[in-house]
Amino acid sequence: MEGGPLVSIITIVYNGEKHIADCIRSVQRQDYPHIQYIVVDGGSKDNTLRIIEQFRGSISELISEKDEGISDAFNKGIRLAKGEIIGLINTDDWYEDGAISKAVKAMENNDVVYGDLRFWKGEQPDHIARGNHQHLTREMTVNHPTVFIRKSCYDRFGLFDKQFKCAMDYDLLLRLKVNGCRFACVHEVLANMRWGGFSDNRWMKGVKETLAIKNNYLRSRRLLNRLYFFKQVLAIGIPRYLNRLGLHGVVKVYRSRFAGAKRVYK
Repeated sequence: MEGGPLVSIITIVYNGEKHIADCIRSVQRQDYPHIQYIVVDGGSKDNTLRIIEQFRGSISELISEKDEGISDAFNKGIRLAKGEIIGLINTDDWYEDGAISKAVKAMENNDVVYGDLRFWKGEQPDHIARGNHQHLTREMTVNHPTVFIRKSCYDRFGLFDKQFKCAMDYDLLLRLKVNGCRFACVHEVLANMRWGGFSDNRWMKGVKETLAIKNNYLRSRRLLNRLYFFKQVLAIGIPRYLNRLGLHGVVKVYRSRFAGAKRVYK
C-alpha cells in the first residue's frame, strides 16, 4: 500500500450533529495510508461544526457555507479533490473497516468500484443490499455509499447534475455506464447506512427523476422505461404500506429475497 494512489474521501453534511462523529471515525479507522479527507458543511445551525473541529487534525479540507443542495455540495468536494480516486460517504453513513484498501485493490483496471451495503435500523443490522451494475439501465442497482470513482471520469463526463434532488447519483452512474466506464464489484460490505424517513412526496419525486434520467440516456427505450416506472412505484409503495400496517417481518423477507441495491429514499 505504500505506493498506492491518493484517495479523496468527501463527506457532505448539514445539521448532522447526531452522526457526524461516527462517519468521521470510520474514515479515521481506515488502514489505507493515502487519504485526503474533505468535509463540506452546508452552513449547519446545530453543533455539527463544533464536533467536526474535534477531528480537525484528520480533515484535509473543510468548507462551511450555504449550498444549492446535495449535488452542489458533492461538486464542491470533488473540485477540491486531489486524489486519483474519489469516494463519497455522507454524514448518516459510515465505512466498514478496510473499505478503502479493498476499493483501491479492485480499482486497478477499472473506473468505478462498489460493494455491498449494510442497512441498520436503530442499533441493529437490518439487511445487506448487494449491488449489480449490469442492471443500471433499469434502476439504481449500485449502493452509492460504497462507490469509488476515478477522478478522470468526473473530468471526462462531468459532475453531479444540480437539477436532480433525489436521484443525482443514479444520473451520474448511468452516465458513466453508457459512456463505457468499467465497473467492478467488491463482494463484501464496504459501507453502512441508517434507515431514515423521507416523505411520500420525496420517494415519488425520486422515482420520477429516475424515469427522466433513463429517458435522457436510453431514449430508444422510452416505453420500457415508462413500464418500469410503474413497477418501481409498486415495488416501493407496497413495502411502505406493509410497514404502516406493522408487518415489518413481511417487508424484511421481501427485501431479502427480491431486493438488491435499489434507490433508497430514507
